[in-house]
Amino acid sequence: MKKQIAELRREVSRLNRALAEQAEDAVETAHGWYDSAADRASGWYDSAADRASRAAQQLRSQAQSVRGQAHSVSETVRQNPGTISTAMTLGGLVGVLIGLAIARSAVPQPDWFQRHWRS
Repeated sequence: MKKQIAELRREVSRLNRALAEQAEDAVETAHGWYDSAADRASGWYDSAADRASRAAQQLRSQAQSVRGQAHSVSETVRQNPGTISTAMTLGGLVGVLIGLAIARSAVPQPDWFQRHWRS
């Protein structure tokens, strides 16, 4: 009986060592997965940050370009107020003429529409 108990204790010890080795392997595998995921996330973050930086730089340069164009337009308006007002007046007149032409060529309203509003 003592022999069997001693043998069972040795077997339990071997099983405990085997379980400890497997747990150690599992921990190493989990660390590997974690490190791999962290490396990938870091790469994605670096890539996104680089793209965002380039986009911001491009927007800044475009804003400076637009600001320069707006400045040149405002300078032109200040230097030639008569020309600008003439152009705006002519544009308005052309718009009115187009509106009148469209209104004259419109299809007349149906008779039922006239009867409804007369009464």
